[in-house]
Amino acid sequence: MPAITLTTLQGLKHKGETITMLTCYDATFAHLASQAGVEVLLVGDSLGMVLQGHDSTLPVSVADMAYHTACVKRGNQGALIIADLPFMAGATAEQALLNCTTLMQAGAHMVKLEGGAWLGSTVRLLTERGIPVCVHLGLTPQSVNLIGGYKVQGREQAQARQLCDAAHALEQAGAAMIVLECVPSALAHDVTRAAQVPVIGIGAGNATDGQVLVLHDMLGLSLTGRVPKFVKNFMAGQPDITSALRAYVGAVKDRSFPASEHGFNA
Repeated sequence: MPAITLTTLQGLKHKGETITMLTCYDATFAHLASQAGVEVLLVGDSLGMVLQGHDSTLPVSVADMAYHTACVKRGNQGALIIADLPFMAGATAEQALLNCTTLMQAGAHMVKLEGGAWLGSTVRLLTERGIPVCVHLGLTPQSVNLIGGYKVQGREQAQARQLCDAAHALEQAGAAMIVLECVPSALAHDVTRAAQVPVIGIGAGNATDGQVLVLHDMLGLSLTGRVPKFVKNFMAGQPDITSALRAYVGAVKDRSFPASEHGFNA
C-alpha cells in the first residue's frame, strides 16, 4: 500500500474512515500486518510483557525499544511506525528529546508518551524539533503502581474532566495523535469529537477514530490466560495469521469491532 503518513491519518479522520493499529515487535509480523492493511504499527513497551515475560512494562529500556523499532522498520511495507518512550525515559524534557531521537533514528515515524497535561512542555519541545508525538491518556500502564492496577479511568466526573482538559492541552501543545486506553465509551466519544487530531481507542468503545490491540491478544496468545474485556481473538475460525490480520482490519473498518461488550460504562 502507499506509505501512510500523518496527513493520511488526518484525512481518514476527516472522512470518517476508521484507522487500524496493532502493536508489532519484529520484521516478520511488520511485513504481514502492513501487507494486510494495518495502517499503524505500534512498537509498544508491551513487549516487556508479551516478549520478555515481565509482569509490567516498567523494565523495558530505550535500547530494547530501539532494537525492536529497527526490526519493525526492516519488515514494514508502508505503515506508519510509532515507538513507545519507555518508563522514565522522558522524566525531563531534555531526556525525552535525547531518547526520542534514538527511537526516530531507529526507524520510528512518531513517538508515544504516557502521561497527562504535565507533558505539555515536553510535547512542545519535541514537536518544535521535528518529532511527531502521540500522547497516551486514560489507563497508562507505566503508572500501574501509582493508580493501583489496571483499572478503568475517567468514571468519576472530576477525573473525566481532567482527562478531557489534558487531551485539549496536549493537542494545543502539538500532539498529533491521542491514544485512549480503558476509559468509558461515552467519554472517549466526547474526546474524539472535540479533538482535531486522530484519537485511537483500546477499551474505549467504537466511537474513536481508530482502534489498537496488542498483536498477541488479537491472535489469542497469552502467557497468563487472562484476557482483557476489550480483546477479541481474531484467530478463531481463521486458517492462518494473515487471514486473522485481515479480519481485524475489516472489523475495525466496518466498526463491528469493538462491539458494546468490549467497552466500559461510566
